[in-house]
Amino acid sequence: MDVSLLITCAVDVVTPDVGEAAVRLLRAAGCEVRVNLDQTCCGQPGWNAGFTEDAAAVAKATLAALEADLDAGAEAVVVPAGSCATMVRLFWPELFELVGDHDAAARARRVGERTRELAEFLASRADQLPPLRLERPVTVALHESCHMLRELRVVDQPRALVDAVSGCEAVAWSGSDRCCGFGGTFSVKLPEASVAMADEKLRALAAAAPPAEMLVGCDTSCLLHLQSRAEATGNDIPVRHLAEVLAAALPVDGGGEPA
Repeated sequence: MDVSLLITCAVDVVTPDVGEAAVRLLRAAGCEVRVNLDQTCCGQPGWNAGFTEDAAAVAKATLAALEADLDAGAEAVVVPAGSCATMVRLFWPELFELVGDHDAAARARRVGERTRELAEFLASRADQLPPLRLERPVTVALHESCHMLRELRVVDQPRALVDAVSGCEAVAWSGSDRCCGFGGTFSVKLPEASVAMADEKLRALAAAAPPAEMLVGCDTSCLLHLQSRAEATGNDIPVRHLAEVLAAALPVDGGGEPA
């Protein structure tokens, strides 16, 4: 299967290892991966801040890049972030309609129909993945990010992928589906509330039984926020994107490496 990878800004600029892990996983699942470097941002920051015209201008460049990959044979667009996948799949048509670009809105609907978040996509091809095994057992706490959970309705797939990794155990905890407080521009406009929400979530994590050795999620922005608050409060729990955990569990000849 031929797929187009939307890298996302946060992955490209801050956590490129997540992008590399996503490519290894997609290839391990039998996919040919295209990465059209004409892509930029999905436009979500501008959209959330109310700068509709600017958001549409940015998003249109990425729309053209993804559309070109689909025209060249890609069957799906895969995104290692629930928030960006949500922007493309649900809000691009509305964004372009609001600026009066009805042609782009129609094109966006076509791209959106073929767009999947990474965990969602990998879970649909789990039978194509090789056996996944970590070098040492680890307990992980899954952070269920808001856009994935409440907009895309991607609920069970990340847990199913973790459960498929030999040596990896997902622990139940009361804060798994609680907002981390990042919320894009929310964390800038209301930093005190944003910090309080992250700290509350981390306190719930500390009460998990059995204790979690790693905090894992599917949105880099959430994970960066939680990691910064963990470090600020003296919590040394490692924070990882799900793609990194799964890629580390691949066989060595399939691109895996020690966790």
